[in-house]
Amino acid sequence: MFILPSSWCHQDPAPFINDDAVSDATLPTKREITTRPRPSDVAFRGIVTSFGFINLAILTLIGAFLLVRGFQVFRVEGFSFLTDQKWEVTEESGVTSGNIGIGAMLSGTLLAAFIALVVALPISVLTALMLNFYAPVWIRTFFITIIDLMAAFPSILFGLWGFFVLMPSAEYWAKLLNRYFDWFPPFQVDQPFFTRSPFIAGLVLAIMIIPIITSVSREVFSQAPLDRIQAAYSLGANKWSMIKAVVLPFGANGVVGGAMLGLGRAFGETVAVYTVLNLVYKVNWQVLFGAGGNVASHIVTRWGEAGEYEVKALLAAGFVLFILTLAVNFIADSVVKRTVRKGR
Repeated sequence: MFILPSSWCHQDPAPFINDDAVSDATLPTKREITTRPRPSDVAFRGIVTSFGFINLAILTLIGAFLLVRGFQVFRVEGFSFLTDQKWEVTEESGVTSGNIGIGAMLSGTLLAAFIALVVALPISVLTALMLNFYAPVWIRTFFITIIDLMAAFPSILFGLWGFFVLMPSAEYWAKLLNRYFDWFPPFQVDQPFFTRSPFIAGLVLAIMIIPIITSVSREVFSQAPLDRIQAAYSLGANKWSMIKAVVLPFGANGVVGGAMLGLGRAFGETVAVYTVLNLVYKVNWQVLFGAGGNVASHIVTRWGEAGEYEVKALLAAGFVLFILTLAVNFIADSVVKRTVRKGR
């Protein structure tokens, strides 16, 4: 039998397995990796940040100006300023009296914007899907350019186009809707007057907001996860089934955000609505009847002949429209950012 020497058995194993012998001085020092931006990057960041704060300051000053100038009207009229359906102002011997309210114009703003959204949303979503998943590259490039140009068109061009081109056809469509769907209350008409109705104004607004909703929807749909798309194809889904199962659920919040951005523009549109809509100070929920209005066109109509107190009332109406549009845009921006970051 082989026996180890006793000196081997009682040898201290510390030199072989003791990790405490390694001191901290032998470890390499930690390096801090820092990237110092170039002067051009610093300058560009400063310029962009400055312009951002300037835009915020201008927006704040606009809101403060409207609020200060219209505060007297809010204090005198109270909540009835938002609900009354009359705009009657008389000034005699320096004394102003009357009944002022934007209830009718506010309801007309909501009605025209809702019609525009109902018409524009499905067209925009289908156009975005076509550009992303069906159109060839050259068609996609051409239509993207056209859509971007449409978003930059002045509103007066849409108004003139709606008045001279769209209105004759839209009146015929309104008569058909009234004839076959008069059982639906919004399509009922007390008198056969279809010219310059909220329906026509809503169609013009729809043409104006289609580029906005299409651009946002197309951008969100293009970010759909490629692995999920390939997984849907590997399970035997065709293109439309893949879109329903993957793309539409992924981009739903983004579509909502784009729709609200378009809705914000529809709320504040002035010239296009003024061109194709009869301004009547009465709440009208009959979309085919030629009477209605919105807050922005009401301000343009009354501004030229307004007295001192009426000018303050118009500025107060502008503040209401300012808050409404700002709230819609903030909500839309938050929805779009959450969709892009979380991928939902």
